[in-house]
Amino acid sequence: MSQERLLDMVISVMLTAGYDVSERCSLRPRSFDLIAGKDEVLLVIKVVSHIDSVSEEISRDMDAIARHLGASPLIIGERARDADLERGTVYLRYGIYAISPATLYDYLVEGVPPLIYAHPGGLYVNLNGDVLKGLRERHQLSLGDLARHLGVSRRTISKYEDGMSTSLEIAIHLEEIFDEAVVESIDLLSYTSPTGVQRDESASQEILPDFRRMGVEIYQMRRAPFQVLAMVEKETILTCYGTAQRMVKRAALIGNISQVARTHAMCIVSDYKKKKRIGKTLVVGEEHLKGLEDGSDLIQMINQ
Repeated sequence: MSQERLLDMVISVMLTAGYDVSERCSLRPRSFDLIAGKDEVLLVIKVVSHIDSVSEEISRDMDAIARHLGASPLIIGERARDADLERGTVYLRYGIYAISPATLYDYLVEGVPPLIYAHPGGLYVNLNGDVLKGLRERHQLSLGDLARHLGVSRRTISKYEDGMSTSLEIAIHLEEIFDEAVVESIDLLSYTSPTGVQRDESASQEILPDFRRMGVEIYQMRRAPFQVLAMVEKETILTCYGTAQRMVKRAALIGNISQVARTHAMCIVSDYKKKKRIGKTLVVGEEHLKGLEDGSDLIQMINQ
């Protein structure tokens, strides 16, 4: 399937599920393709044919954007290695969930969450340890009895009841023994930043000295349409900077993204002395920052 058709399919699923969807991010390089939001849920979405093409750098940008926007990153694709992505199965790419369009549809439209995750060596599931222990005791089976049924050790059964994951085959066998579900579903909207993926953001503090002077936190993006995420207390500003020629294309796009993400958008232009708006984005000459004392002045200027 072509990239455009795959993007169209994902957008269709999101709209069917009632999400507001941003314009496609067509600027290169890009770490994500869409931002989608519904109520308190925000998604940062990367759409690729082959999920192995998502690099560690792209994943880091998606992770940083998701953390600072309070969003969940998702990779939507068709293949991994030499096989199609299985429906109802979750894959991981540098700690970010990757799923097929069909799995996305099942989860967001039909309300059917995935149960299986792929890991080197096979397919695995998360067990509900409390349910498993209750079923074992109700059927008057000891740890050893259940272990013999499954062909594993008593220690392994104990770990299952503590919440350790297991292979799909073991899970199927357990549900055949008890005739009840013991597998926990996977919440695609529950995202925790993986250890080791967070960027060292200290160097980015030198990018916009006026922001630093005002006490604004800034986090540099490598592959996003906005070069900086600026934080003023609980307010977020999607920020790009450069010459007027470079900013025109970015301004409308980041304004659209900010509307879906419920943030602010601003372009700081080095060769421009006025203030104007392009869509939802404030375009301002860098000299206008000199008279601002703190972050609240910056927010006030954006909101005027």
